[in-house]
Amino acid sequence: MADKGIKKIVLAYSGGLDTSIIIPWLKENYDDPEIIAVCGNVGQNDELDGLEEKAIKTGASKLIVADLVDEMVEDVIIPSLKMDATYEGYLLGTAFARPIIGKKLAQIALEEGADAVCHGCTGKGNDQVRFELAVKRWAPGMKVIAPWREWDIKSRDEEIDYAEAHDVPLKISRETNYSKDKNLWHLSHEGLDLEDPSLEPQYEKEGFLELGFHLCRHRMSLSMLRSHLRPELL
Repeated sequence: MADKGIKKIVLAYSGGLDTSIIIPWLKENYDDPEIIAVCGNVGQNDELDGLEEKAIKTGASKLIVADLVDEMVEDVIIPSLKMDATYEGYLLGTAFARPIIGKKLAQIALEEGADAVCHGCTGKGNDQVRFELAVKRWAPGMKVIAPWREWDIKSRDEEIDYAEAHDVPLKISRETNYSKDKNLWHLSHEGLDLEDPSLEPQYEKEGFLELGFHLCRHRMSLSMLRSHLRPELL
């Protein structure tokens, strides 16, 4: 049973499928609280276009876009590169950004007098741990709402059904329904055919590799990184 005493919620908001439907879901299931959408700008560029209009149209009272690029580069990426921090060859793009975003969510929740912080992480990954430990560190005692641990929705197809029933605008279709995470350092994909480990990623599929092929992607990331660094860090 949702806590009806929660009147104001700070939501980690990207404008993707999960967080887009979370706003009306929170309104329905938490007795119409105020929803403050918070987007951490970690270099996702065009994904910020139209985000405020969409958040407010979907039911948020406002959108706060926090510029976290320099903090992520200077406090996380540079030290991680110096330590050659990888996981089985993976360059930790999502892991770089989530704690920084979680810290800002907690700070904004305290500033706004919120009763809870909400995120759209599923139960199968590490993102919920990254967000929730950051919130515990920077806002001890703050309630965390994770809809994927509460609602009856069981798939991204069902999420699209919910979005259509609640007139939530989406940029994806059922055929392009990958879950993506883009930031200054990388773009990751999951979902659809990628859920089957026997299948190869469809690199040639139109729109799949938004940042180009692997080497091009890394060169672009390094170029973007350099553009954000102070001269003394180069």
